[in-house]
Amino acid sequence: MTVEQNVLQQHSQKHQQTLLNQLREVTGTTDVQLLQQALQVSNGDLAEAVAFLTEKNAKVPQQDEATYYQTTQVGNDRYISVGSQADTSEYLPHPALPGAVPSQGDANVIDLTGDDKDDLQRAIALSLEESSRAFRETGITDEEQAISRVLEASIAENKASLKRTHTEVWSDSPNPHDRKRMENCPVGLKNVGNTCWFSAVIQSLFNLLEFQRLVLYYSPPARVQDLPRNQKEHRNLPFMQELRNLFSLMVGSKRKYVDPSRAVEILKDAFKSSESQQQDVSEFTHKLLDWLEDAFQMKAEEDREGEKPKNPMVELFYGRFQAVGVLEGKKFENTEMFGQYPLQVNGFKDLHECLEAAMIEGEIESLHSSAENSAKSGQEHWFTELPPVLTFELSRFEFNQALGRPEKIHNKLEFPSMLYMDRYMDRNREITRIKREEIRRLKEQLTLLQQRLERYLSYGSGPKRFPLADVLQYAMEFASSKPVCTSPLEDIDTSAPPGGTTGQLLPALSTAEQGPSCTLPEGLSPAPTQAPSTQQRVPIHKPFTQSRLPPDLPMHPAPRHITEEELRVLEGCLHRWRSEVENDTHDLQGSISRIHRTIELMYSDKSMMQVPFRLHAVLVHEGQANAGHYWAYIYDPHQQRWMKYNDISVTKSSWEELVRDSFGGYRNASAYCLMYINDKKPFLIEEEFDKETGQMLSGLDKLPSDLKAYVKEDNGLFDKEIEEWDTLQARKAQQEKLALAAATAAAETTTSPQPMSTEPSPPDSWGPQQDPEYMEQPSPTDDSKHLQEDTERAISKAAAEKQEERSPEGLLTAAIKVEYTRLLRFAQEDTAPENDYRLQHVIVYFIHNQAPKKILERTLLMQFADRNLSFDERCKSIMKVARAKLDLVKPEEVNMEEYEMWHQDYRNFRETTIFLMIGLELFQKKCFVEALMYLIYSYQYNRELLVKGLYRGHNDELIGHYRRECLLKLNENAAGMFESGEEPEVCNGLSIMNELVVPCIPLLLVHDTEKDLLAVEDMRNRWCSYLGQEMEPNLQEKLTDFLPKLLDCSTEIKSFHDPPKLPTYSTLELVERYGRVMASLSWVPADGR
Repeated sequence: MTVEQNVLQQHSQKHQQTLLNQLREVTGTTDVQLLQQALQVSNGDLAEAVAFLTEKNAKVPQQDEATYYQTTQVGNDRYISVGSQADTSEYLPHPALPGAVPSQGDANVIDLTGDDKDDLQRAIALSLEESSRAFRETGITDEEQAISRVLEASIAENKASLKRTHTEVWSDSPNPHDRKRMENCPVGLKNVGNTCWFSAVIQSLFNLLEFQRLVLYYSPPARVQDLPRNQKEHRNLPFMQELRNLFSLMVGSKRKYVDPSRAVEILKDAFKSSESQQQDVSEFTHKLLDWLEDAFQMKAEEDREGEKPKNPMVELFYGRFQAVGVLEGKKFENTEMFGQYPLQVNGFKDLHECLEAAMIEGEIESLHSSAENSAKSGQEHWFTELPPVLTFELSRFEFNQALGRPEKIHNKLEFPSMLYMDRYMDRNREITRIKREEIRRLKEQLTLLQQRLERYLSYGSGPKRFPLADVLQYAMEFASSKPVCTSPLEDIDTSAPPGGTTGQLLPALSTAEQGPSCTLPEGLSPAPTQAPSTQQRVPIHKPFTQSRLPPDLPMHPAPRHITEEELRVLEGCLHRWRSEVENDTHDLQGSISRIHRTIELMYSDKSMMQVPFRLHAVLVHEGQANAGHYWAYIYDPHQQRWMKYNDISVTKSSWEELVRDSFGGYRNASAYCLMYINDKKPFLIEEEFDKETGQMLSGLDKLPSDLKAYVKEDNGLFDKEIEEWDTLQARKAQQEKLALAAATAAAETTTSPQPMSTEPSPPDSWGPQQDPEYMEQPSPTDDSKHLQEDTERAISKAAAEKQEERSPEGLLTAAIKVEYTRLLRFAQEDTAPENDYRLQHVIVYFIHNQAPKKILERTLLMQFADRNLSFDERCKSIMKVARAKLDLVKPEEVNMEEYEMWHQDYRNFRETTIFLMIGLELFQKKCFVEALMYLIYSYQYNRELLVKGLYRGHNDELIGHYRRECLLKLNENAAGMFESGEEPEVCNGLSIMNELVVPCIPLLLVHDTEKDLLAVEDMRNRWCSYLGQEMEPNLQEKLTDFLPKLLDCSTEIKSFHDPPKLPTYSTLELVERYGRVMASLSWVPADGR
C-alpha cells in the first residue's frame, strides 16, 4: 500500500467514525452494529440513516413507567440519610431522592417519526450544535468523553473488583529535621497505602473547630469502659479513641505530618466485613458519620437519663426537609431527615441548577391543582431545618447502562463561595414558586429569542451555515468584483497534468469559449501546449506530503456579465438588507442579555439572602472511576486564605487554584463533595479562649489532660529521634574530618605539589579540614597549571604596569586588581550556553550572583596565597604577603559561615553541572535508563539553587525539557516491550515503568507546568490505549495491576533511587565536555541562559 493510499484509508475510517458519533448523538442508539447497518443502508447519508433508525425504534414498544416511590413516613426507628450509597443501587439515583434527574421539558423535542425532512435536518443541526456547545463549555469533545468512558469501562471490565492495591507507602525522610513542623503550620496526614480519601475527609472535619472540640473532649460511657456490650460498641469506641489521639497529634505535634494507621485499620476492617463492602469516598463519609453518631448517642443516653438525648453529631450534620407531592393523584406531605445531600452533575452548569433539579421531581403540574384523580406523580422538597454543616455530595460517578459499568463525569460545574439557601426553605415556598414560574416564563421567551437569533447567525439549508449578515456581505463583494477573464480555466496550463504525463486532463478551450475580450495579466505568458523537453526536470506533486501553490494566485471569483444599473440596484438592496439584519441581530442579542440578567437577579433581593452558607471545604478527585487521587481545599477564616491539604503536604493556595481543580472540565480533576457552613453560626470555626486570661488557646493548651500527656510523650520520642540524628551526624562529620586530616598529612609528606583548581587553596593557618571538597582534583598537571598560569600572568601584567612599584604588597594589590578586571569582563560578557564562564572560575559565579565584596576579596587573596605560587622569588614573596594579610583579617570582618555557604553553593553548582552533563551525554547516546537519574537529580538540585537566585544554577526549562523527553522515551520503549508479548520483554518493560517512570511522575506533577502535565497525560494515554485491544490473559492481568499505579495522581514523592556517584573532573575537562554537549543539543531554551 502506498503512502497516499494509507492516508486515504485513515481519512475514510475517521470520516466513518465521525458519522457514527453524530448518528449516536442524534438518535441515542448505542448499538454499534445497528449504527453501521444504518450507515450502510443509507450509503453514508446522515439524514436517511436517522430516518432508518427512528423508524426501526418506533416499532419497539415503550416500557411502562416505573412505579413511583412513596416517601417514607415519619416515625421510623432510623432517620434517612438521603442518597446513601450503602445499598446495592448506589450509582442509580432513586426517583424520589434529591439526586434524581428531573424530566426535561419538551420545548426542544423534535418528532423524528414523521416524514418531514426539515425536522430531520433540524435534529442533526441541533445535535451538532449541542456537541459544539459542550466543547465550548467544558473543553472536552464528545469523542474524548467517549474515549474516557471506554477506558473507564474497560478497566472495570478487566477486573471488576479493581482497587488500588499496590502496597507502596510513602517512605519517611531519614533526616527528622525534614519532618519537623514549622511554627503554626497545619499538620499533614501520612498516606499509609492509598489513604488519600481518609486524609481529605478527616482534614475537612478537623478544621471545623466545633467538631474538633467535640472529638477531643469525648469520653466513653462509664458502663462500657470495662466490657463493651455489642459489636457496634466494640468497634466504635476504639475508633473514637484513635480519632481523639489522631486529632490531638494534629493539634500539638512537633511533626510536619502524623501517621493515621491505627484509625485507618479499624475503618478498613469494617469495610471488609460482611456487612458492607468498600465502595467510594462518599460511602466512607457516610460510614464515618454513622460511627460518630452512634458513639455520641451512647454518651448522650447516659448523660440524660429520662430525657430525650441530644446527639451533637445529629445537631451538627443533619437537617430536615418537607416532601410535598402527588402519587397517582393522591397528595402526600412528609418530613424527613437528611445528612449528606446528593446532587446530580450531568446536565447542569452550576450548583443552583443542581439544587433546583433535586428539589423538584416528576410531573409537578398537579401539585397546586385540586384534581384528585390525576394520574401524574411528582414531589417538591422544601428544607424546614438546615444543619450548621451542609454537605453536598456531587454524583460524578454514574452507572453507564450501555457499558454496564460506572464511569466518571468530567463536566464543568460551578459553585459559589457564598451560597444563599432562602429559595429552598419551606417558609419561602410561595415566594419561590412565584419566582420559579417567572423564571420558567422568561426561559421560554429566552428559548424563542435564541432560536430566532440562531436563524440569523446560522443561515442556510445545508450542513454548513454562516451568519446572514456575512452572507449578504459576501454577495455584495462578489457582485462588486471586477472579472479578470471570462473563464476560471483560461490562465491555467491544461496541456500536461502534474507528474509530466502527456495525456490531457481537460479539453482545450475553443476560441469561441475563451471570448475575445479576455486578456492575460501582465507578465504572465500563455501556457505552452506541447509537453516539456525530456531534459527539463518536471517537479512531481506528492499528495498529502507537500503543499504546492500556483505561481500566481487567481483573483476572487466575479460575475461574468453585470451592468452598472444591475450592480447599483443590487448593492442598494444588499446594503439595506444587511443593515436590517444587523439591527435585528443586535436587538435580539440585547433582549437575550436582559433576560439573562433578570434571571440572575431574581433571588438577589435582601429577603432572599437571609440564609447564607459559606464554603468551608472542597474535596477533589483526580483520575477515573476506578483509580485516582483525593485532596482537599479548606478555607482558613483567620488567615483569610485557602489551604491545600494533600496528604503530608499542606500548602497555601488560592480561589483561582481551587476553581481550576474543582469545577471540572480540566485534567480529569473535579470536586466530588462540597462542605458549606452556616455563616451566621460563628461557633463552628471560633477558637477557644482561656476564661481567666482571655488569651486564645493554642497547641497543647487546647487538649484535655489525657491527650496532652499522649502528645507530650510522642513529642518526646520525636525530640529523642532528632537528638540521636544530630549525634550521629556530628560523629560522621568528626570521622570525615579526621580521615581528611590524615589524608592531607600523608599528601604533604610526598614531593608532589598539591592539586589546584579554580578555587585557590587556603593557607596553612586554616587547617586542612577547610579545603573545599570540590577543588580536590585528580590532575595537578591540568587544573593546577591552568590556575597557576592565570595567577602568574596577572602578577606579570601588574609588574609591567607598575614598574615603579617594586614592593610585594603593591604588586599583590595590582595583581588582584588585574585578575578581578579579567574575571569581571568574563562575567559581563553575553555568551552562548556552551561557554559558561561560571565553570572556569568561582569569582565569575560570585559576580553573577552579587556576592558580598568581602567574600570576593578573601577568595582572591586565597588564590594568591596558594603555596604552588613559589615559582620564583617574586611570586613567592607575593604569596607570603597574601598569607600574611589573611592572618591579619579579624573574624568580625568576614563572616566565615557566609563565606563557606557561598563556596558550598559553588560546589553544588559544579555538582549539578556534572549531573546535567553526564545525563545529556547519555541521552544523546540513547542510554535513557542510565540518563534518567542524572537528569532527575540535576533538575532537583538545580531548583534548590535557583530558589536563591536566577544565576545560581542552570536554565530549569532546558533541564526540564530533557528530563521530560527521557521519561517519554522510556515510556515509549517500555510500551514497545509490552506490545511484543514476549514474557521477558513484557516483564522488562513493566519493570522500567514501575522502577523508573512511575516514581518520577509525581516530580512532573508537583510543579504543575503545562508541558509536564501534557507529558504525563501522553504516557498514561499510551497505556490506557491497550484496554480496548485483545491480548493474552496474563498480559491483561499485568496491565490491570499496573494501570492504577500509573494513574495515581498523588504528588507525594516515594522512596527514590540514591543519586549516582559522580566522577571527578578538572576544570578544563569539565568546561570542555560541558561546552561540547551543550553545543550539540537539538533544543535549547529561547532565552539561551
